[in-house]
Amino acid sequence: MNIYIGNLSFDTTEDQLRQAFQGFGEVSTVNIIKDKYSGESRGFAFVEMSAKKEAIAAISGLNGQELNGRTLNVNEAKPRTESGNRSGGNRYGRSY
Repeated sequence: MNIYIGNLSFDTTEDQLRQAFQGFGEVSTVNIIKDKYSGESRGFAFVEMSAKKEAIAAISGLNGQELNGRTLNVNEAKPRTESGNRSGGNRYGRSY
């Protein structure tokens, strides 16, 4: 199960996140999202846990908790949706 973590301190490391989540079960991956130009953290991350039951426990246990001086926002990650108008219309949304 993929978990979204928001409101991360820019100083938080992947190891710190892994440790916080490992208290609830096995962590498959930790990915702090970084700015592609500066390499700095963008303040959010994704953690993947193999067992759904453990992931739900982690969400309940860590949402609203403090890590590195920031209150975490922890939720089940939603699938990415495409944004923008890709229907082939002009800039006003109309196709003639």
